[in-house]
Amino acid sequence: MGRLISLTASDTHHFSAYEAGEPSAKHALVVVQEIFGLTDHIRAVCDELADRHGYHVVAPALFDREKRDAVLPYDSEGMREGLALRARISPDGLLADVTASAHALNRHGHQKVGILGFCWGGLVAWEAATRTREFAAAAAWYGGGIAAVSHEKPHCPVQLHFGGEDDHIPHTDINTVRENRPEVEIFVYDEAGHGFGCDDRPSFNKGARDLAHERSMTFFASHL
Repeated sequence: MGRLISLTASDTHHFSAYEAGEPSAKHALVVVQEIFGLTDHIRAVCDELADRHGYHVVAPALFDREKRDAVLPYDSEGMREGLALRARISPDGLLADVTASAHALNRHGHQKVGILGFCWGGLVAWEAATRTREFAAAAAWYGGGIAAVSHEKPHCPVQLHFGGEDDHIPHTDINTVRENRPEVEIFVYDEAGHGFGCDDRPSFNKGARDLAHERSMTFFASHL
């Protein structure tokens, strides 16, 4: 099981993060939360990466900039509050937090760090890949909003995963990303909806989740 730690961003903001795995692990990842916070699901993802795959993982609590320890339910009210919190956090603040998380891993000797984001965290992972040079590889699952910034060129390899039945991310957005960034690897899971990788959500699709997980692990293993 993981543990909560405290980190400090470059703008002196102090925030919590969930850390899993050993500093001696071969690979290191920053995991970026959904719009619902540092939920039990995100912590379970970190634990799985550490226990099954031997990663050292840090997941920053991004909502700490507005509401500390915010963990929201997977329902419409949780979505509403999450969107409201997100709207009050600047992109620069988010990048400062994921950068501080990468630096925490660097201090343990990890020269190459990857970033894996889900939902809102998928967009953050994309922007971390395009607006910083902190990461050696980035993967995003059902990251909404990537199409709008897909003209920005990543500084590292990127892999994207989308649900073919996602009612938050239209196929036109996926096509925009394909057109703007032909070098980016994109997978679409035809019968999967938004949040297909989270078993705490009604949209969970085990087949799509398992395949996306396998592809993500192969991707990171080749670039880290």
